[in-house]
Amino acid sequence: MTFEPSHTPATSAPGHTDPDDTAPRRIVVVNGGTSVPSSSRRLADRIAQKTLDRLAARDIEATVTIIDLGPLAGEIASAIVSGHPQGDLLTAIQTLAGADGVVVTTPVYKAGMSGLLKSFVDVLDNDLLIATPIALGATAGTSRHALVIDDQLRPLFAFMRALPVPTSVFAAPEDWGDTSLGRRIDRTAAELAALVASSVRSAITDQSWDSYQHTWGGNARPSSGPQEIDFNTDLMRLATGGSIRAGRETGTA
Repeated sequence: MTFEPSHTPATSAPGHTDPDDTAPRRIVVVNGGTSVPSSSRRLADRIAQKTLDRLAARDIEATVTIIDLGPLAGEIASAIVSGHPQGDLLTAIQTLAGADGVVVTTPVYKAGMSGLLKSFVDVLDNDLLIATPIALGATAGTSRHALVIDDQLRPLFAFMRALPVPTSVFAAPEDWGDTSLGRRIDRTAAELAALVASSVRSAITDQSWDSYQHTWGGNARPSSGPQEIDFNTDLMRLATGGSIRAGRETGTA
């Protein structure tokens, strides 16, 4: 894992969204590329920097943390088998849990997203990215793969209940010298910055956290602190040796 903050790194607890609008916003980049240099990392850096510029124009301080998945490949594989992220992978997940906005980029291999990126998302709690604004990008050796973002990345992060911004960025080799790529990057960054500036994640989770299905004992945390467990449910009564019928007869179910 590579953490490379462009400003002072955020120090808030993982998963906690600070209600103070003056607190620095936390942008986290997840790069699925493994080559050095990585075109997907290059694309992610440009989106992240433009997002910082947009936020700065609003007088909003922000930080950026980079998570390169290549160095985490072994730990990701182990976590898929064991179900328990550890070490640098766990640190990366906790960092992602505290993000106010995310930039995700991937190279395209054999008409699909990076298997490393998909495996990383597979080990995340399903509720880790609820209501988190996400900018999506992909790079490939041919423009024929341009639909991978909408075909694969958007459904994946929709399942995670995140908020992908309307504009995504795809870059084939011929795009890097085209000014239109810069315009797409700027539009994507403008959308991400607007959502991050609005504190949309905390606005949604503060009001609706309890209405989502959550992973027991996971890394995601509600913004307003730990939630009480409802022991007066059919499942909890059965787990404690009671019965569903008994609960209904006493008017508690």
